[in-house]
Amino acid sequence: MDIDFLLDTLGKLLAAVPTTLGLFFLSLLCGGLLSLVIVAMRVSPYPAFSWFARGYVLVFRGSPLLIQLFLVYYGLGQFEVVRDSVFWIVLRSPYACAVLALALCTAGYTAEILRGGLLAVPHGQIEAGLATGMSRWTLVQRVIAPIALRQCLPAYSTEAVLLVKSTALASLVTVWDVTGVAQQIIQRTYRTMEVFICAAAIYLVLNFLLVRAVALLEHRLSPHLRKRPHSTPTVQTA
Repeated sequence: MDIDFLLDTLGKLLAAVPTTLGLFFLSLLCGGLLSLVIVAMRVSPYPAFSWFARGYVLVFRGSPLLIQLFLVYYGLGQFEVVRDSVFWIVLRSPYACAVLALALCTAGYTAEILRGGLLAVPHGQIEAGLATGMSRWTLVQRVIAPIALRQCLPAYSTEAVLLVKSTALASLVTVWDVTGVAQQIIQRTYRTMEVFICAAAIYLVLNFLLVRAVALLEHRLSPHLRKRPHSTPTVQTA
């Protein structure tokens, strides 16, 4: 095994980590904000909003992310109205198209995760909060949001891990993230195994850190589940 080549490859791939992290965090943020809108429409009493949200979730969870990425990158530019709009300043960038495609896709999954968390809130606790005179905003802050967030975190951590791995598809639209740089190195050296092992190790470390961060957040939001130190029983003498 060529250690010098591995170290050189690892250095070049690490230089592309900020691009991968940028794709991830921007997609996570935009997708999270969009998912709040989708889940609000999903639980809305108005049928038009509810059915639109259902259709959105069906489309973006039921079709491959690769096709969605190609439709955003190659498809939107075919329409003259898009090219003449102010949005073309953003949409002509491969990086922005990749963020948009990833955000639209993860929003569909996140919306369903949030809806599941909302449904897991015991109705009795909501009634108790209203009975104590809480306003609806206070009820959301102190009762609904903390419980729903704790319920969502395990599933949301899985979605975040999948999003990290999905950023690798951005290399197909000329975004030079970790996977894109790895492909460039392979085209020059034809050493597929070593390069992809280095790339896989980087994704593994990123996902490990992400999972640990979510676990710490879940631990912080669940004080009732923390292990308490066992107290030593006192022995009384007669």
